[in-house]
Amino acid sequence: MKVAAIVPAAGRGKRIGSKIQKPYIELCGKPIIAHTLLKFSKNKSISEIIVAVDRKNVNKVKHDIVAKFKIKKTKVVAGGKERKDSVFNALRDVSRDVDYVLIHDCARPLVTDKVILASLKAAQRFKASVVAVPVKPTLKRIVKNGRISCTPDRRNFWEAQTPQVFKKSLIEKAYKKSGRASANLTDDSMLVERLGVRPKVVLGSYSNIKITTQEDLALAKILCSA
Repeated sequence: MKVAAIVPAAGRGKRIGSKIQKPYIELCGKPIIAHTLLKFSKNKSISEIIVAVDRKNVNKVKHDIVAKFKIKKTKVVAGGKERKDSVFNALRDVSRDVDYVLIHDCARPLVTDKVILASLKAAQRFKASVVAVPVKPTLKRIVKNGRISCTPDRRNFWEAQTPQVFKKSLIEKAYKKSGRASANLTDDSMLVERLGVRPKVVLGSYSNIKITTQEDLALAKILCSA
């Protein structure tokens, strides 16, 4: 099984409130993007990595990240305006003989080999897999006037993470057919689900956090130093 890892990393990350673009914020001595790419570079199950970055940073990432930190099997391409555009651009650079495509948020640098392997095994069996964790808090459904309409059973809800892995032909078909339906896309699984495919959920880790705010960054620093 030949696997390509796609890492969309062209976003600004406005919610973190930093003058530095989020992928290049330092975390335990390395930029966030370096931590993430190294995880997949060192993983023997991954054959190639395509990272999609802001067009103006393509050369910077090639020299200051990939070369500096000796990140192997990595190709840097220009991303797009939205996350979906970056993934679509990266898909066009995936090698023809790749069987499965793994898509992972750049801002999740603490992913483990155990989670990566579990997601790959599930995708091989079910054509698609999504890493997720059970929701901890009690959930409330709110109507327009701010009133609670119901309290759903939280046992039926999981918080989606990445990696998300798909048979190559499946994710390519999903993106080609997406069109305007991808306007509110928040993860790649949504597009596959619209084709009638039901990805297999793989138990992730609560440490596999997505760095979105300064609070997330502070927690990530604690976790990566542990």
